[in-house]
Amino acid sequence: MAESVPVRCPVCRREHSFAPPVYPCACGAPVTLPLLREAAPVRVLHRTWEGSWVEARCGSCGTAAEWPQPELGCDCGTLLRIPVARARGRGELGPLRAAPPGPAPGAPAAPGTRSAAPRERPAFRPVTIRTGQDAKTAAAQYLRWLGFTEIRVADKRPASGVDLRGPGIVAHVDPTTSPTALREIETLWLNGLNESALAVCFSLAGYSREGRVRADELSVALFVLDLTGTPQPVNDPADDLIRTTA
Repeated sequence: MAESVPVRCPVCRREHSFAPPVYPCACGAPVTLPLLREAAPVRVLHRTWEGSWVEARCGSCGTAAEWPQPELGCDCGTLLRIPVARARGRGELGPLRAAPPGPAPGAPAAPGTRSAAPRERPAFRPVTIRTGQDAKTAAAQYLRWLGFTEIRVADKRPASGVDLRGPGIVAHVDPTTSPTALREIETLWLNGLNESALAVCFSLAGYSREGRVRADELSVALFVLDLTGTPQPVNDPADDLIRTTA
């Protein structure tokens, strides 16, 4: 496994342990993005697709490719971008360390009595996000991995705001570059209430402070999606959802 690096949130000062993402090169070798340990994480306020990718070179074949910029969702609701040493030319960065295949980067680990969960189901296989529809697909994949069956994905944004639906669960996926707002959280919760279903929200840009507070009050599970398609839980209801489905 790639060595984790400490990352401190500049907003709440909480420290996290972050494992560099591992991606499959076309040659079949795993590529670990070289994180800049000395560089501070950057708070993401407004996202652009162009600024969300970074070039890195495979240490086995030397091929340079663009990969999603590593990101971390802090528990306080802040979305952080982790600096990466960019590939400038063959050999300039030295060979990137190759790591053996393992669980998807950012996949949540179940604590306590749920420690056996990773052995009970296969590792989550994320879907790289390049479009808004990719974000829905990635969220649907994650819900299926958690054990929810018959997840249906809306082709277009429905008036209800429910992008994913399955027995006992409704979900909203926000692929925009602005934090998901309070109104979207409350609308999702009302849909869940009307259908006696769990309400789950996935966001690419994190959540507004008011949205985070209201989600906790309404027990709406919040996840942040990075561009690898790997959701990260950002509140207690999301952690509870992972534990109860493990």
